[in-house]
Amino acid sequence: MAGHSKWANIQHRKGRQDAARSKLFSKLSKEITVAAKMGDPDPEKNPRLRLAVKEAKSQSVPKDVIERAIKKSTAGDGDDYEEIRYEGYGPNGVAVIVEAMTDNRNRTASTVRSTFSKNGGNLGETGSVGFMFERKGEVTYPAEAGDADTIFEAAIEAGAEDVESSEDGHIIWCADSDLNDVSNALEADLGESSSTKLVWKPTTTTEMDLEGMQKLMRLIDALEDDDDVQRVTANFEASDEVMEQL
Repeated sequence: MAGHSKWANIQHRKGRQDAARSKLFSKLSKEITVAAKMGDPDPEKNPRLRLAVKEAKSQSVPKDVIERAIKKSTAGDGDDYEEIRYEGYGPNGVAVIVEAMTDNRNRTASTVRSTFSKNGGNLGETGSVGFMFERKGEVTYPAEAGDADTIFEAAIEAGAEDVESSEDGHIIWCADSDLNDVSNALEADLGESSSTKLVWKPTTTTEMDLEGMQKLMRLIDALEDDDDVQRVTANFEASDEVMEQL
């Protein structure tokens, strides 16, 4: 999925340039707290928590911030967050999935709906675009982790399904239920990953021109600016020329 890979690269570059690191840290901390509250506060006994901690570390979240997020889950004084998935259409009919964690469902739904409307999209019903995506585990490694053949062999040995390699790095795909085991095996063979997380992988894409991509980026930026929104995924496809002009 070239479009998905390019979008991952956009997110990576944007994240590195983003001065508001505190917002990212807050969202990662929320995921840790929720994961710890839903299961065991020990990452070794809680696969979801272990993945959340691993992702936070890959984004340079300080150790003390991670530990506070885990402790918050056991203190009994933290907010109770509900996980909600919103589905809708962006500019040019691009399918968009919004994953949120909120302590106020009505507030979040209103904000997400308004953001879609103000940015050339519309919020749909649950399931309206979900069929265009598959839930997958995604593990990324930098290009220097190894050549394409080396990474592919390590990935298949670890139980992964597929690998996409480019000059930007390697994206390893696996079944969502296998992510913890696959990431552990890869870590033992290749070292720490750049990122390990569950994602929505597009199975079909919509071709975008420059104007469409600019509109889509505005929608996604606005959605991601909401503290309740954890992540946004879109099923676009764009040429290298369009991506370079963004």
